[in-house]
Amino acid sequence: MTVFISGGCKNGKSTYALHAAKAICGGGSLFYAATMIPHDDEDLRRIERHVREREGWGFSTIEKGFDICEIAALTGYRATILLDSVTALLSNEMFREGDFFPDAGAKVISDLKALCGGVRNIVLVSDYIYSNAETFDEMTGCYMRSLAAADREAAKLSDTVIELCSGNVILHKGKLPA
Repeated sequence: MTVFISGGCKNGKSTYALHAAKAICGGGSLFYAATMIPHDDEDLRRIERHVREREGWGFSTIEKGFDICEIAALTGYRATILLDSVTALLSNEMFREGDFFPDAGAKVISDLKALCGGVRNIVLVSDYIYSNAETFDEMTGCYMRSLAAADREAAKLSDTVIELCSGNVILHKGKLPA
């Protein structure tokens, strides 16, 4: 089963995703694929909070900021993966090693397809960053368009699509993990 969870930043997506992954794992191995590469103290605090939140849940953590298509080979098909997040993954790929790779979105989509096809269950988390009306520079616009494309592909690949809005669960496709 593939579950896609999107919503605003710091809106409970990661905690909801933990519950969803546990619900669909069927007793199999649980892996938390952490894509965030910390760049400052705020990132480090966020990572520490996520690690604390996972304590006792039975997840093994895989730190994978790039090339997520390799995760299935590490976990095996029967695993359940929680990938947090597509947003950070795209940022890592697009701005890798201080350079700008405008075609990174296509790579992320390809890697998502490979990963989703390589495991029995996966929960994908992404941030909904499209609700403002500001004008952005070309690089930021490229990132936003690429994330939108990756999110659309994730939704297509998914059995269940969920949006979290102010802590409320909105089901857009499929059924809620039970």
